[in-house]
Amino acid sequence: MNELPGFDHLLIVPHLHVQNANAISSPLTHGFPSMTAFIGLMWALERKARAADIDLQFNAIAVVAHDHQELVTDSGYVNDFRLTRNPNDKDGKPAAIVEEGRIHLELSLVFAVQGPAPESGDKNQLVQSITELLSQMRIAGGSIIPAQASGKKHRASLLALTGNPEDRQSLFRSAMWRLLPGFVQVERHDLLERRHAELLVNDPQASPLDAWLSLSRINWRAPKPDPEDKSGKEPRWLNDRQNLGWIVPIPVGYGGLSELHAPGSVSSARDQSTPFRLVESLFSIGQWLSPHRLHSVEQLLWYADSHKEQGLYRCRNHYQAETEYDFD
Repeated sequence: MNELPGFDHLLIVPHLHVQNANAISSPLTHGFPSMTAFIGLMWALERKARAADIDLQFNAIAVVAHDHQELVTDSGYVNDFRLTRNPNDKDGKPAAIVEEGRIHLELSLVFAVQGPAPESGDKNQLVQSITELLSQMRIAGGSIIPAQASGKKHRASLLALTGNPEDRQSLFRSAMWRLLPGFVQVERHDLLERRHAELLVNDPQASPLDAWLSLSRINWRAPKPDPEDKSGKEPRWLNDRQNLGWIVPIPVGYGGLSELHAPGSVSSARDQSTPFRLVESLFSIGQWLSPHRLHSVEQLLWYADSHKEQGLYRCRNHYQAETEYDFD
């Protein structure tokens, strides 16, 4: 598909407090739940809404992070997850400790939905019904804590993106200002491609994995000597993330490792009515941006893009930077 599904409303559920969400987003990354967890939440919410006779199709989602507290020990350069001791097993022996990363979050969810436009009186009831369904669910394994504050800032809303492009843009910008202060995650696959091209200049064997690892850390280097500098001062070292902004390695879905097996043909599968395939995580580079820096709703949203023939099941985002970054 590789294009954002159609939608005509934005459902904004602001300032949710989530306790003990999963902070391990993939085998290689941690610090914030994976976008796959939020897309799974969106699908589960759609199924609950349909069961409650709410005729809405949930096509895309965005997450605005306002605050977070990862449950780790603060011991300098190396941090450890705060683990819990499970009860003894049936033989009275201590149970094995399974490493689990947990994080407390304050976040806002933005759903791109499509469906019949509700009447003004019914819209408030519709929003309330969906938020009540959402409050009964878990977000990335974490529990939703009822908000103590009230007021417009913490009130869910349904925005109709109708009218001309100027009206839609104005409505979107107004909604983003409501979600400040906070940060949204967008995909920056372009930075990954650029870093790969840079590495190939000095190493023809460099792979996209090398580029991903290079962007996942801070690489310090000495600047080129200036023969005209007679000051005698030691030049300041530079790092190659100086002008890139707040970039992070992120998982963006799954790639198939096996063929697609028919439903029920694999024993002990969780769902015997769904085709089965072994997969591994796919990775890219993401960036955290303030919502007011986005220029269109298309830059904000994430959606699922599946290609069974190629074994690709990934999340996509269509953010495009308008400025060129200087790596020197």
